Amino acid sequence: MTEKKSLIKGNGGQILFASIISILIGLFAGIVVLVVVGMTNNSISGSSIWDGVRLVLIGVFNTGRDAAGSLTFGFNPTFFGNMLFRAMPLILTGLSVAVAYKTGLFNIGAPGQYLAGICATLFIALSIPTSSVPAWIVWIAAFFGGMIAGALWGCIPGLLKSLLNINEVIACIMTNWLAACLVTWAFDSSKLKNVIDGTKTGYIYKTSTIINDVIVDGTRTVVGANIPEGATVLATRGGVATPKLGLDSLFSGSQVNGGILIAILLAVIFYIIMEKTTLGYQLKACGSNRFAAQYAGIPDKRNIVLSMALAGALAGAAGSLYGLSGNTEFFWTTYQSLPSVGFTGIAVALLAVNNPIGVIFSALFMSLLTINGQQLTSLTAYNEYITDVIIAVIVYLSAFSLIIRTWLGKRRKKRDEKSGPAKGVQA
Repeated sequence: MTEKKSLIKGNGGQILFASIISILIGLFAGIVVLVVVGMTNNSISGSSIWDGVRLVLIGVFNTGRDAAGSLTFGFNPTFFGNMLFRAMPLILTGLSVAVAYKTGLFNIGAPGQYLAGICATLFIALSIPTSSVPAWIVWIAAFFGGMIAGALWGCIPGLLKSLLNINEVIACIMTNWLAACLVTWAFDSSKLKNVIDGTKTGYIYKTSTIINDVIVDGTRTVVGANIPEGATVLATRGGVATPKLGLDSLFSGSQVNGGILIAILLAVIFYIIMEKTTLGYQLKACGSNRFAAQYAGIPDKRNIVLSMALAGALAGAAGSLYGLSGNTEFFWTTYQSLPSVGFTGIAVALLAVNNPIGVIFSALFMSLLTINGQQLTSLTAYNEYITDVIIAVIVYLSAFSLIIRTWLGKRRKKRDEKSGPAKGVQA
C-alpha cells in the first residue's frame, strides 16, 4: 500500500494532476464563454447553448441531428479517424519540442523543420519514377529524406548555440522564416505544380496521384493522369501514399492511415531513449546543468547539436507523414506564413510536461478539441474559435504547471501535518 500511495502522491502524480487541472479549467472557461456569448446573442437560443456545451465536451461522438432537429450521439468512425489523423503531426511536433527541452533548449523552430521535411518528402516522392522503382521503396526514401532534411535544419540553431552561444529561440525564429521562403521558392520553380486545372497552379500534386513525365511537341513537361494526345511518356511517378493498414475499414470515411501508428511508435522509442539509455541520461544532464555535465566529462556541445538534430528529425517526420498521407494536394503558397502545427506542438509538449508518452495523449486531446470546434461551427450559430479559447487557457495554465504542482504539494503537506504523527510515536 505504501508504494501505491507514493506513486500517486509523488512527483509523477502531481504532474498528472496539474495537467488535469489545466484541462478542466480550460474547459470550464470555454463553457463560460459559450454561455455568455449565447446569452448576449439574440440568434442563439437556450437549446443552442446546451448544444454548444455538449459539442465542446463530446463533439467527437456527434452523429448529426435527428428528424426533430435534436443532436444525437454515438460512435462516429469518421470523426474518430480524423481525430487520429490530425493528432499524427501534433504527436511528432510535440515530441520535437519535448526532446529539445530535455536538453535545456526551447525548440521554437519546429515549423521550419516541418517545412524542410515536407519539402524534401514531396520532391523525393514525386521525382523518383515509380514505373521503375517500387512505390514502397520510394515511400521509405521520402520518409527518411524528410526526417534527414528536418534534422539538418534543426542542426543550424544547435550549432549556433553550441559554438557561438547564440540563443536558440532567436536562431529558430530566423530559420523558420528562411525555411518558409526557401520552400516557397523551391515549389514555385519546380515542375511538380498541378497545372492541368487552372485553379490549382499553387498546388503540388498529391503523392498518391499518378503523374507522368512526357514530351509534348518537343517540350518536356509533367502532367496528371490525362496524357495529351501524341505525347511520349518518359516515366510515371507518384502513387506513393502511407498504407491504411486496415484503419480505413475501422474508421470508415476518415483520412486516417498508418502514419498515426508510426507517430506513436516514435513516441515510445524516444521515451525509451530518454529514460533508459546513456544517451538520454547525457542529454538530460546537459539540460539540467550544462557546465556540471561538462565537468563530469559529458560532451555538452555535441549533445546540444544532437538534441536539436533529433528534434528537427521529429518535426521533419511530422511534415513527411502529412505529405505522404496522399489525402490532399499541398497548397504551398500558404506556407509563406508558418504552419500552425509546429507552434501547436509547443502547447502539446507543455501539456504533457515534456513526457514522450504524455505527448501522445495531449496531442489526441488537442486534436479532439479541433474536431469538436468544427462540429460547433457546422451545427450551431457559434464559431470554432471557442475551442481556441479553451486551448489558450490550457496552454497558459500548463506554462504555470509548476505553480499548480507547488500548490498541490503544499496541500498534501498540510494534510499530512493535520493527520499528526503515528499513535505509536505519541506513546
